Amino acid sequence: MKILVIRFSSIGDIVLTTPVFRCMKMQMPTAEIHFLTKLSFKAVTEHNPYIHQFHYFNGNLAETISTLKKQQFDVVIDLHKNFRTFRIKQALKAPAYTYQKLSWQKFLLTRLGLNFMPNKHITQRCLDTIAPLGFKDDGKGLDYFITEKDKVQQQDLPIGHRFGFIAIVIGASYYTKKLPVVKLQALCNAINHPIVLVGGKEDTAEGAAIASINPDKIYNACGKFSLHESASIVQQSKLVIAHDTGLLYVACAFHKPVLAIWGGTSPKLGVEPYYGSSLQGGKYTNFIVPNLGCQPCSNFGTKTCPKGHFKCMNNQDVDTIVATAMSLL
Repeated sequence: MKILVIRFSSIGDIVLTTPVFRCMKMQMPTAEIHFLTKLSFKAVTEHNPYIHQFHYFNGNLAETISTLKKQQFDVVIDLHKNFRTFRIKQALKAPAYTYQKLSWQKFLLTRLGLNFMPNKHITQRCLDTIAPLGFKDDGKGLDYFITEKDKVQQQDLPIGHRFGFIAIVIGASYYTKKLPVVKLQALCNAINHPIVLVGGKEDTAEGAAIASINPDKIYNACGKFSLHESASIVQQSKLVIAHDTGLLYVACAFHKPVLAIWGGTSPKLGVEPYYGSSLQGGKYTNFIVPNLGCQPCSNFGTKTCPKGHFKCMNNQDVDTIVATAMSLL
């Protein structure tokens, strides 16, 4: 059977789909599994051993469809569900299975504060999509694969961080998903343990501002490493503190204890840390400011706080986060 799986973005959402590839390949070894994603997210799955062939969308949908048609797929698994995937499914004319996106439930939750979301994680909904084909959840959680050449070596880290550190992922795709710098400074200042700040090039300046309060304890790795190398740092850490962003789920794939800090988005959207049924329990703690009627305000985060007060992050209890982190150490 030749199967096409579609998920265009983003890093975290793609990582959350990885049990689908593993379950299909392990339960049907003869299956030829292809994956269609955006070219900009190539790195996320490029080393996944369960994927036979990759296809990348780079803006030209007609060209992508033409390429896919030549493969003559038996089945299409749509884990994105938008207009582009609808056109692809129509063009390929193969039996298609589409995951429940729950768009109206998310709208009611983020716009009106009415929670009709089912108590089911997005990864479970992805696995439900392939259930009609006879595939079952193996309970093993998420996957993320890196090669030996991508692993950060001890000599790449300061001497004081080579015997253990906490990884703090300071980046996120939108403003309302990130703690303000002053809160991150307070968090790092209160943690009595070496810290590595993880983020992309866009987080370099904020990382420098945070590290400046104690350069010996806090190493700013933002912008210095690739995605895979940042994942390696997460893998080598003792625990991970992160916003709602891709490396949060990479940490789960490596079975790391996670402290997840939530602002404009929420676990109520079915996206909390995920370890699979065989590993679930005690691995993560969610930090959400209680009694905020405006939280969550968005599925993905926004560039500014719609209410102007940003209480969901400004009112985060840093002392409780620090106490939880130190207790895990």
